[in-house]
Amino acid sequence: MIKRILLTLLIYGLIFSEAFAISLYEALTSAFKNNTELNAERENIDVAKEDLNISRSNYLPSVTITGSKSSEDTNKLTNRDGSDASISDVDPLTTTLKIDQKVIDFGRKADYQKNESGIFLAEAKLLKKEQEILYKAVEVYSGIILANEKVIINQINVNLLERQVETDRIRLDKGDITLSDLAQSESSLLGAKAKLIESQNNFITSRLNYENVIGPITDVESLEKSINFTGKIPNDLNEALDLSKKNNPDITISKIELEQSEKDVQIAKSDLSPSASISLEKSYSEDLSTTYDERQKDILKATVSWPFYSGGKNYAKVKKNKNLNNRKKLLYDNVLKSNKTNIASAWSNLQSSKSLLESVKSQVQAAEIANEGITGEYESGAGQRSTLDVIQSNSLLLSAKISLANSERNYLLSQFNLLKSIGLLNSDYLKLQ
Repeated sequence: MIKRILLTLLIYGLIFSEAFAISLYEALTSAFKNNTELNAERENIDVAKEDLNISRSNYLPSVTITGSKSSEDTNKLTNRDGSDASISDVDPLTTTLKIDQKVIDFGRKADYQKNESGIFLAEAKLLKKEQEILYKAVEVYSGIILANEKVIINQINVNLLERQVETDRIRLDKGDITLSDLAQSESSLLGAKAKLIESQNNFITSRLNYENVIGPITDVESLEKSINFTGKIPNDLNEALDLSKKNNPDITISKIELEQSEKDVQIAKSDLSPSASISLEKSYSEDLSTTYDERQKDILKATVSWPFYSGGKNYAKVKKNKNLNNRKKLLYDNVLKSNKTNIASAWSNLQSSKSLLESVKSQVQAAEIANEGITGEYESGAGQRSTLDVIQSNSLLLSAKISLANSERNYLLSQFNLLKSIGLLNSDYLKLQ
């Protein structure tokens, strides 16, 4: 009966843990929705839209309504002969409606086009930030799992060495080993404890990084370990290069900034060009003066201006923007070249990480077999194994297990790094909701 109860509790515990397990996909979704740095970048989309509205306003008329009311109170008024003159104060009230319309402005079209492309620039920068945050989320997710694994591996190693020290003390009492053998075991135990403390401190840092990028976490054990990206990854380097030309946000950003610099040159040149505007002003006045009571007046005015000379400022501004345009051209060419290098590097890193992972798996299997045999021979006393042999065997196994944990994480990161280099590490491609 008791066994049945324990079995039932175990099954429910497994079901409960599965129900509340957090996958990498869920962690990425949480970072995509809640990361403050990413949300701050999203605000730039609205900023760019308002900049476009500001540029659009240059094509529309401006309407100004003004009103003024004054009160006169003359304290003294005399004629030339010194006699008092009659005082007739007025309290004029004036209202004015003025409509201004820019008719010719050679810079407003370029300014509008620049801010229109500014929306696409803001979207490209948001995509770049999204890639950075999602990759950072993969780093901290796999990082905290790795840190937890290292704590467990080091804790197991400490437990094994504690048992070995106890065994060696018994064997010393029997005269099977020397005092130096026991000292070696105790030294290894102290070193293992130091590594355990170090791994525990690294785990605390990894947890803080996770909460900063993704959000709060209550149970690290609920995180599902994953070493493979479930989506589609390019089959070869050429496919990766072709995809990057279309999707890499760095290329898009550099191209748009180059186009905007060309618009800046046009805007600077417009400062040397004529401009024209037309205005209509309607005014109404009451109690205008002692002679006139009311006045209604319409003024239609056309203005043409052409700045011939302004101390060389406008010419210098044109030259400055041409230099900036040349700079953007060079940067754009550099981005295209760097893209090929980055894709090739990411692809090479993926292949080497995969090969290294397979090699380390074999290394761990070999180290486990060797450690089991050496430990068995040492504890049974049947062979010629020394304490140093056991310590070296434990050290090699510990190193192999940690290398395996590192290699698994590096392989996962290499897959996402390739997607990031291509420009596919985004919510649409990952189908985050």
